[in-house]
Amino acid sequence: MSHPLMDVISLGKQPPPCDSLIKIEMNQVSEGIAEAVWTPDEQMLNGNGVIMGGFISSAADVVIAYAISSLVNEKQTFASVNLTTTFHRPALPGQINVTAIVKKFGKTMSYVTAELMQNGKLVASAASSVLVQEVND
Repeated sequence: MSHPLMDVISLGKQPPPCDSLIKIEMNQVSEGIAEAVWTPDEQMLNGNGVIMGGFISSAADVVIAYAISSLVNEKQTFASVNLTTTFHRPALPGQINVTAIVKKFGKTMSYVTAELMQNGKLVASAASSVLVQEVND
């Protein structure tokens, strides 16, 4: 038995509603690395005419969750402790490639980073500490 997010990848199950809401599609997840395509649209624009940072952080958080889900076992669950996003340049509607990598997978705490690239340029990077816990039956 695997984590439910891995069932989205391996069994083609429906992704969580948040994935569909922000229009993110997972491409590949394996051994602590997750890759996705995110396609923000005009509904995600802020008052400056660029994609709002909260949506960018959300896209990173979704892909980070898939990366960590590829390493937990059926007796573990996880939750973000923090998420720090750094914005390097404005993001616009259209395709953004998101890659998350588990840098450290610990017994109780893991560290995951993500990069969001649009048109070959880094628009944002994120880092998250993720609590890993045993599931109580």
